Amino acid sequence: MRARIESIVSGQMASLAFVTLGCLFATSTAHAQSHTKGRAIAPLAPALKPGDYVWHPEVSPAGPVVVLVSLPDQILYVYRNGVRIGRSTVSSGKPGKHTPTGVFTVLQKKVRHESTIYKGAQMPHMQRLSWTGIALHAGHLPGYPASAGCVRMPVDFATKLYSVTAIGTTVIIADNASAPASTTKPGLLFSGKTGATAAGFKWTPDKAPKGPVSIIVSGADRAAYVYRNGVEIGRAPVSGIERLSGSYVYSALGSMDASGRRDWISTASIGGRAPNLKDLANRVSIPTDFLADARALITPGTTLVITDAPVSARTRSAPGFNILTD
Repeated sequence: MRARIESIVSGQMASLAFVTLGCLFATSTAHAQSHTKGRAIAPLAPALKPGDYVWHPEVSPAGPVVVLVSLPDQILYVYRNGVRIGRSTVSSGKPGKHTPTGVFTVLQKKVRHESTIYKGAQMPHMQRLSWTGIALHAGHLPGYPASAGCVRMPVDFATKLYSVTAIGTTVIIADNASAPASTTKPGLLFSGKTGATAAGFKWTPDKAPKGPVSIIVSGADRAAYVYRNGVEIGRAPVSGIERLSGSYVYSALGSMDASGRRDWISTASIGGRAPNLKDLANRVSIPTDFLADARALITPGTTLVITDAPVSARTRSAPGFNILTD
């Protein structure tokens, strides 16, 4: 799949035109199905049956949480500070009601949630990913994609996941079976070649004084963007990014390598071939002022996207890759 960025918008304006209602406004039969309680299994179990899950948060007790949903595998993975602490079977959107792929953040959390349209449709431990009806929540797992767009989890696992996430937690929904891998190399992009401040440089942090930060480097636009709380607060021209193919997502961890560069986790690769980040850092040139400003905002949980897709309001109604931030 050739990934496209559909939107980078605030939580109040998030729009997924291709999923009109989604599972938060599910059909009236949703509450007629019994929710799957779930069954904890051994960490090294070779295969998971519907409702099975693994949960061991003690192996990484602190740090930023990243959730990865593999649609082909129908498996959800949970990483804390780069270490996998859980995985679970899920049920995503059925044909015609597909679950959108992309990079999301948790916009809202409710222990008890009921559909606003179909009374009685219960969605326990709901974690909203868009304001048009996409969420993580407990539900029925028949062993195949069966939801109206949401990602259903076993009841017991949904409770445990809810306990370690927060507003702004990064959630990756991928249409491939890629698994995260730790790397320090994305940090090279913030310590490599620099250039003089040029036309097109903007830095307005007062537009969004706080909130989760996303940094997007677009080969199509030859530009880098910084979004905080869904609001663009920075933009700068970038050279040397033109040959990039595909979209790659990284999340900053709480640890540093021996040279003082922050560690990152590679959370998803969608389309194309993953770039050689050392080579990319040697080629890419970003204005010095922008690098300094962006570096100051990188904290555990910051999301970095390197993509060949454009970042433009014109792509908001197109299906594909989405970046939604609260």
